[in-house]
Amino acid sequence: MLVEFSVTNFRSIQARQTLNMVASADTAHRQHNVSPGKGRDLRLLRSAAIYGPNAAGKSNLLRALETLRQLVQNSAIGLQEGQRLPVTPFLLSKAAARQPSEFELVFIADDGVRYHYCCAASPERVFKEWLVAYPQGRPQRWFEREYAPETGSQRWWFGPNFKAERAERKVWQDFTRDNALFLSTAIQLNNAQLRPAFTWITQKLIVVVPVVGLNPLLSFELLLQESGQEKIMRFMRTADIGIDRLELLEEELTPSPPTGPLLPGAMRVHLELGLPPGAQLQAQKRFRVLAWHRCADAIEEVPLELGDESDGTQRLFQFAGGWLRALEWGATLCVDELDRSLHPHMTRFLVGLFLSRSNEKNAQLVFTTHDTTVLDTDLLRRDQIWLVEKDEQSSSRLYSLLDYSPRKDEALERGYLKGRYGAIPLIANLRG
Repeated sequence: MLVEFSVTNFRSIQARQTLNMVASADTAHRQHNVSPGKGRDLRLLRSAAIYGPNAAGKSNLLRALETLRQLVQNSAIGLQEGQRLPVTPFLLSKAAARQPSEFELVFIADDGVRYHYCCAASPERVFKEWLVAYPQGRPQRWFEREYAPETGSQRWWFGPNFKAERAERKVWQDFTRDNALFLSTAIQLNNAQLRPAFTWITQKLIVVVPVVGLNPLLSFELLLQESGQEKIMRFMRTADIGIDRLELLEEELTPSPPTGPLLPGAMRVHLELGLPPGAQLQAQKRFRVLAWHRCADAIEEVPLELGDESDGTQRLFQFAGGWLRALEWGATLCVDELDRSLHPHMTRFLVGLFLSRSNEKNAQLVFTTHDTTVLDTDLLRRDQIWLVEKDEQSSSRLYSLLDYSPRKDEALERGYLKGRYGAIPLIANLRG
């Protein structure tokens, strides 16, 4: 589970900003909205909603998470020596533009261990990287590297709890390029100790932002399974969109897949985003989905291309696989603009799945939205609501609603729209 994420000097974010998923002492909705920690275990929130005006930087917070995930997953195998890393510093300050972007992630992996991972990188190279583990609740610094610009050399340090022979460490160290993470490289060279941390970041952290797009691959995979078809149809029927069943059609692509627009109704899978473990779909395929509707005046069914359905219906289908997989795996799902093309009742339904008894694996949902109907103390706790706004230096600032100490029974939607908590657009009067 995600415990905390911090980012510094990335896109619209200059100063360090932190999203914290540790539950406060508030007892509201504790049974459904907070994971049931044992003993001294951290009690973590199952969801967090992020509000703010357009261009405030909400998306950049999730982009930072996705950038870190991509660096961990791909830097050792997806880049060659000298290729640039996909990081962009805060460019509205000359001093910040010359500094690396920094990412810190605290999480609990499937082995039950809490990890604290940090890396700092510019487009040209990795400047800093370290990992601290808490296997018995006490910190163990396993490895650390730091680049010294004045000497052009790397400083390496391995802790006594890092399980590897000196020769193995030397190999992993030597194979780590300037533009690659040690965590990624060591995994490629069969390091077992780091695998739980690597696996959580690359498989249990699912980020959906506009620059990446929502990959419907998981929904397609469900349609290929008989049991999966029923799961996805139960999910789709909740929206009352009139679809009786869905059918997946596979079409072969030419050796060089076309880059132009698809045929009407077709949907292409972008496999470069990464396949989940066990994925069986092949790369050279185009997938089309038929939505079968029952005729109002006959028993026959009529197929319509899913691409011809409403934007909301298409988005709900694209959500389905990832949503169900996140709940099944206990993943942390981060979604930008959750409410786009969706009715407010559907947004509440999607959020509610993570706050229901069916969330047995303590999956988490972090989402940005403009849908103020979710600002409801009957649905969310006050510590689950975060806000983003720009400061005087045009840098994004993330803060918790708790900073304003709202009453337990406060009308949060009304207070937000009136500007009581900030993070609303300033609309100029153009009527003259």
